[in-house]
Amino acid sequence: MNKNLIIIIIISLTAFNLPAQTNLRWQAAYADSLFASAQYFDAITEYKRLLFFDKENKYSFSGNYKIGLSYKKGGKFDDAIKYFRLAEKNAKRDSGKLKAKFQIIRTNILRGTTEIALNHLRQLAKELNDSLSLKKIRYWKGWAFMFSDKWDSAKAEFTRINPNHELIKICDNVINQKYSVTFAKLFSYILPGAGQFYTGHYLSGLMSLGMNVLWGYFTVKAFIADRVFDGIVTGNLLWFRFYRGNFQNAEKFALQKNIEIANEALRKIQLEYKGEKP
Repeated sequence: MNKNLIIIIIISLTAFNLPAQTNLRWQAAYADSLFASAQYFDAITEYKRLLFFDKENKYSFSGNYKIGLSYKKGGKFDDAIKYFRLAEKNAKRDSGKLKAKFQIIRTNILRGTTEIALNHLRQLAKELNDSLSLKKIRYWKGWAFMFSDKWDSAKAEFTRINPNHELIKICDNVINQKYSVTFAKLFSYILPGAGQFYTGHYLSGLMSLGMNVLWGYFTVKAFIADRVFDGIVTGNLLWFRFYRGNFQNAEKFALQKNIEIANEALRKIQLEYKGEKP
């Protein structure tokens, strides 16, 4: 028989014979068992039931906190933040409030609302001054910067924690692998197709170079032959179009490559990094 079903039967059989607080302990234990077995949405239901019957608010912090964690595990970040805020509000100790605040920050990092996460961290930095808390603040600032593709800033935060921090090497790898968007665009201004070659898009680079040479030749030829109108039309409508598209593509390709590099680094961190993650 399913272990969770057995727990439900036991709770049902004993509920009418046990004191209210004992029933709540059974309910909390059952919700915790669902959470531990990664049945997060079932756990949410049971934690909400626990909070409904908890008239003395004994589980108001832990219940809301676990609901927040369950929603976070399920990718429901807005709901997670809602319940972490309730946990913070109902925390009886400063340590509980701080625990909930950091979860709000971590969830904002995951959902991509980086500036909100950074604002929370800046506020905490004003309120806390012990070295352990400041290290934690810098740590999550580093993560926030990584998720917002600001790897130089992330590296600076991790360096302030420890010059040999494991995540510094990852930041360096991303920084070194990234393409210069400005260089790709400028290179294409000077030599059409060069920016595409720089980012590894060789066929696009050849096509861009060829079309610019072709229409540049026809434009110059028209002016030499005193066909001014043809030269203006060819230059403005065709040559300039391909020339502009050339450096716009170079910029787009460099940005795309950089996104791929950053996403691959984040994926690798999520799979291989053993430290605490958002």
